[in-house]
Amino acid sequence: MEDVIIIGGGVCGCSLLYELSRYKIKALLLEKENDVADGTSKANTAIVHAGYDPEAGSKMAHYNVEGNRLMEQLCADLDIMYKKIGSLVVGFDETDRKNIEKLYIQGNKNGVPGLRIVEGEELFRMEPALSRDIICALYAPSAGIIAPWEFAIAQAECAVAGGARVELSAEVTGIKKEGDFFIVSTVKGAFEARYVVNAAGVNSDSVNEMVEEKSFTIHPKRGEYCVLDTTEAKLVNLVVFPCPSALGKGVVVTPTVHGNILVGPDSTDCPRGSLENTAEGLDYVAKNALRCVPGVNLRASIRNFSGIRAHPDRDDFIVGESEHVAGFFNIAGVKSPGLTSSPSIARDVAGMLLDKGLDASPNPAFVAERSVVRFKHLSEENKQEAIRRNPLYGTIVCRCETVTEGEIVDALRRPLPPRSLDAVKRRCTTGMGRCQGGFCGPRVMALIAKYAGLSQTDIPLDKEGMYIITGRTKGKRTAL
Repeated sequence: MEDVIIIGGGVCGCSLLYELSRYKIKALLLEKENDVADGTSKANTAIVHAGYDPEAGSKMAHYNVEGNRLMEQLCADLDIMYKKIGSLVVGFDETDRKNIEKLYIQGNKNGVPGLRIVEGEELFRMEPALSRDIICALYAPSAGIIAPWEFAIAQAECAVAGGARVELSAEVTGIKKEGDFFIVSTVKGAFEARYVVNAAGVNSDSVNEMVEEKSFTIHPKRGEYCVLDTTEAKLVNLVVFPCPSALGKGVVVTPTVHGNILVGPDSTDCPRGSLENTAEGLDYVAKNALRCVPGVNLRASIRNFSGIRAHPDRDDFIVGESEHVAGFFNIAGVKSPGLTSSPSIARDVAGMLLDKGLDASPNPAFVAERSVVRFKHLSEENKQEAIRRNPLYGTIVCRCETVTEGEIVDALRRPLPPRSLDAVKRRCTTGMGRCQGGFCGPRVMALIAKYAGLSQTDIPLDKEGMYIITGRTKGKRTAL
């Protein structure tokens, strides 16, 4: 029997698994997909928010600001790509100015460090690409950018290395409480635990209803994005937001840690799992991005994508133990700033579980640090040293992103190895460049097959069933 079962392998579930791995606690994470970070955690704006948006005194405000404070050290410890670049919320008229002043006051109440309102030439020195129609902006120096999927993967890898377990392709089909423990049924069989934590994202209301009567509802909202080529990398220096509205934080123009520019999202009510891009959505994104940053070159787009956000039927996160079923906890309705908030939420929920009587003794096998080779970012001297240490670093597999065979093999040998092309992509950035995997895809498949012992017909693009090769089109060649 497990001490804790976590349902959902997004940033919240993986952060909690990592926190629990600090202690002598048997923890198991169940994820319905074939990899962690394969839902909202891979398809979002990749921003570490400062914390001026949430209403003062809310859970969201507390977790956002505290999560931001924790992020830098956590990313340094786990070698996660992260940059604290700051953000601007820009205003075009006096109505926007009043809203910016409200955000400034609210941010100070929330404890956001370094906030100030900038205008005039100072503003355009900070961000020359801004529209000259902008009259002022709220500057938040603590905002940053991150690789969000890597944030989840790194914590899951370290947790597994420290003794925790992750069961992939294990969609939960039912939960039953038997006395003082739970039986969690999945498509891969049943698991037992003293406590269950529901971190199922957009499906968290459905999971909650496996245990108790409906107590909240998730309304999925789709957001569409454009990724611009690295040729546009110098367009903006900071994260640029418009003034927020009832629809959310608005269309953002932001650098990414990988050197691209990300533009989006819109906000549309949608069915669960609705990840298509639409002409209307992308037109909306383009129009609103150009209003703030006229130099956005949408012709440089190398990929469009969409993600689903888990909007709850209330204005705050749903975090804590059920009022009706002892031992069952929710981490639900975690929309933006959920990524930023996740380490703080994890620490809080881990504390709640420890207060219930779980063993708080330190885990001697806890893995607190991780190191990853990113060949592209090494100095020439360090590149040569890496190749001397492991000749596989001398073979380039992904030309666009300069990813080596050594890096892919490293990922395949880590505690939570990838089993799809996109799972390798999330760990190594293969296929993220201009050709979007057109060159490196077959080579990555061959490496997965070789080191994971799989047939290439069993390797999907991403989720199970998304197969690329279904069989031979011709028989094997025979000698003449």
